[in-house]
Amino acid sequence: MTGVVEKIGISPVQAKPAPDTSLDSYIQETDDGHCGMRLLVDGMHCAGCQNRIEARLEKIRGVVEGRVNLTARRLSLTWQPTLVDVRTIIADIEELGFRLVPFNPEKLASDFDQTRKRLVRAMAVAGFAAANIMLLSVAVWAGLAQDMQPVTRSLMHWVSALIAVPAVAYAGMPFFESAAAALKGRRVNMDVPISLAVLLATSMSLIETARGAEHVYFDSATALLFFLLIGRFLEQGARGRARSAVEHLLALNAAAVTVLNADGTARPISPEEVRPGMRVLVPAGGRIPVDGQVLDGVSDIDGSLITGESIPVTVREGGTVHAGAVNLTAALTVEVAAAGNDTLLAEIGRLLEAAEQRRARYVDVAARIVRVYAPVVHILAAVTFLGWFFLGAAAWQDALLTAVAVLIVTCPCALALAVPVVQVVAANRLFRQGILVKSPTALERLARIDTIVFDKTGTLTEGLPKLLVDGAWTQQDLRTAASLATVSLHPLARALSDMAPAVPAATGVEEVPGHGLRRVAGGGEFRLGRGDWCGATESASDLPELWLAQPGRDPVRFAFIDTIRDDAAETVQALRNDGMTVEILSGDRPAAVARVADALAIDRTEAGATPAAKTARLEDLERQGRRVCMVGDGLNDAPALAAASASLSPATAADISQTASDVVFQGRHLAPVAETLRIARRADFLVRQNFVLAFAYNVVTVPLAMAGLVTPLIAAVAMSTSSIVVICNALRLGRMRRS
Repeated sequence: MTGVVEKIGISPVQAKPAPDTSLDSYIQETDDGHCGMRLLVDGMHCAGCQNRIEARLEKIRGVVEGRVNLTARRLSLTWQPTLVDVRTIIADIEELGFRLVPFNPEKLASDFDQTRKRLVRAMAVAGFAAANIMLLSVAVWAGLAQDMQPVTRSLMHWVSALIAVPAVAYAGMPFFESAAAALKGRRVNMDVPISLAVLLATSMSLIETARGAEHVYFDSATALLFFLLIGRFLEQGARGRARSAVEHLLALNAAAVTVLNADGTARPISPEEVRPGMRVLVPAGGRIPVDGQVLDGVSDIDGSLITGESIPVTVREGGTVHAGAVNLTAALTVEVAAAGNDTLLAEIGRLLEAAEQRRARYVDVAARIVRVYAPVVHILAAVTFLGWFFLGAAAWQDALLTAVAVLIVTCPCALALAVPVVQVVAANRLFRQGILVKSPTALERLARIDTIVFDKTGTLTEGLPKLLVDGAWTQQDLRTAASLATVSLHPLARALSDMAPAVPAATGVEEVPGHGLRRVAGGGEFRLGRGDWCGATESASDLPELWLAQPGRDPVRFAFIDTIRDDAAETVQALRNDGMTVEILSGDRPAAVARVADALAIDRTEAGATPAAKTARLEDLERQGRRVCMVGDGLNDAPALAAASASLSPATAADISQTASDVVFQGRHLAPVAETLRIARRADFLVRQNFVLAFAYNVVTVPLAMAGLVTPLIAAVAMSTSSIVVICNALRLGRMRRS
């Protein structure tokens, strides 16, 4: 190959690999001349990893912005192509021990499934090896008391080695790979002492087997791996429920956009091709893909996901619409004012992603302990070896065995299980009550909450209008109105027809966008809709309403109310009794918010709040030292749900809100909010108890191991016992009585 290179006049030193052109298709150019890309970060596990990546990006000349989303394991990168190449940036970050590839949500889900399967296989191998080696070890221990021949004992040890070495090599890979990546990036994590303990115990056992010694410790290495893999599997399961809400939000505008040409013909284009000034056709029942102004048409717009307004609003020529709202009754022609990343929907996405990043920086108790724990373990083991060897108290083999015993006895198995076991028990208990915990750190954050902020529509209330039985209408009026309303998708019409489900739909009904429904029958014209269109005088009530106009009769009013959840008052009072401050933060009308606040005796309210205003209010509370839990259901609540210290959503919430929240609860009641907080506080107490138990175990066993009074076998038994104690303590949460 070298000769060929020299023949064409290029020295071997000058020969370079071809550039990676596969990245080019993922690069997006921005209007300001910058380039952007989203990358999947493999090997990122905690907020410390996130901070290291962002700190390195800040030092790279030409990088405009680099934001890491820990939940989605995503790096959003913007750079100046004239100053730096993206491949240089990737290579720089990979020097820290991470691997970067173009971001693909499907690949992220696939990687998670593969990791879970890999952990299950490793756990099965480690468990099989530990059980069989333990049987051989029991035979050896019994033989030592009954004068077993050295040849027989040696055979048992070699059989154990044949089982242990391949089992350790396979089952230990999740820890070995993580430890190697950490060391490559000049850092230490919990997997480093684990890997050292397992490898040293296995290596020393092989040496002792070759020497024909009485004791080997293959059972210690395999049992250690088995217990640690259980903890890793439980932790992975908890983390796997977290998904980025931004990905769900972007899916709202993934459909093709119908653009009208100058000659009036229509053509579908991708959302990325839409530009301001274009004319877009939005059919009835379709989701509006852009921000813009209505050029032609009259329709009712359901903007509840965007604004929180519970009742659809009528738009006509000159009116403003926003991406993400639903066009209910008639086709609209909209002139594009903003598309893609400039829409209100995209702004909600940016608020949401920023909030996710702030929450991802939260470092749980276990992670904070590991920062100190890992180097301390290494120092203790090194001091033990040096002390025994250089002071001449033991041969190097015995000194190393004592150091291995220290590594095993201090192995963070109990610490590794302290949090995930409690999380799994708590999550399982809540799941049986219809409450799904999605985030691995949710319970710890919920345990510190002192302020609850509720959205109104769909959270404190049912979120659906209900016909008010106020005596203003008769059953005959209801049947007449329901026969007209059956043909409409308007929420108020649906609520009216639901009150008279047996009434057949009227024929010949015409829907007049922005006004209501009309039917001409033998006796004249019937109308159902706005008061001014039906000939009614202006109503003093601020309730949503429909009017029925019938030939020869005065218009009849049907008023609607968004009913409060049955146990809302009881739940709010229970939260107050627990010392919580309760607020309402809603995008709905002030009158509607005030009505609910009065019914629930909530003093602090804010109405007409935009997504940005909701996030700003939560940030203001955080600056005051409050720990806020947001409870909401709309798309407009998603940034606030992600920005809060913790968050909950009902199962009826928008998909994006469910994804952004930490907890999703089933049913029509609010009691799960109080129950979740109660379980979280109890779980936090048990986690802290587990840490105390784990440290107490280390305080007792570490001095004994350093003094040479604990063999690696005894160390493994003690370590396993500490793990069992931690698990049993966590199981107490499952027997806790309900409130």
